[in-house]
Amino acid sequence: MKTNIDFSKVVPLNEMAGENNEEIASLHEFLEEAVEYLNAFDWHTGIKDAYFGLGMDGILAVFLFEIEPADKDADDYVWVVVGDIPPAYITCENAPNPATALDGYIAAMSQWVEAALAGKSVDELIPVNIPATAEAGADLQSRLEFLAQNVLSQYGADLKTETIN
Repeated sequence: MKTNIDFSKVVPLNEMAGENNEEIASLHEFLEEAVEYLNAFDWHTGIKDAYFGLGMDGILAVFLFEIEPADKDADDYVWVVVGDIPPAYITCENAPNPATALDGYIAAMSQWVEAALAGKSVDELIPVNIPATAEAGADLQSRLEFLAQNVLSQYGADLKTETIN
């Protein structure tokens, strides 16, 4: 399957670095969480390769995984966002780099937040591993706002990237 990923925006895991040992340990914990999360799905039969996209110590990390699809219609690559937020995968179709993957994550989770705050069904929205209560919605909303203001705001040029079709 053709991919539109900008591999200049990710690094192989053996090149994943942080500012100090604590940050490196945090990123490795996030990697373990991302692998565990991804392995819970049966639309792939294994992980071929993995890349680090972006991260913030103790807050979040965005990884790109090359997978063995379980069927011919599944994507070969998927983004996984983990951290002090509900984990989720984001397809690469409209997310060529880690910033656009995080932007897609925030947008999908914001729809979930709106539904949770309004007491509406979240059944057709991104799966979230917390109850869809107003309290959970408000908590997640504040985390999403933090991510948008303090992380995503640093990647303005990457967010303007055109997808390759």
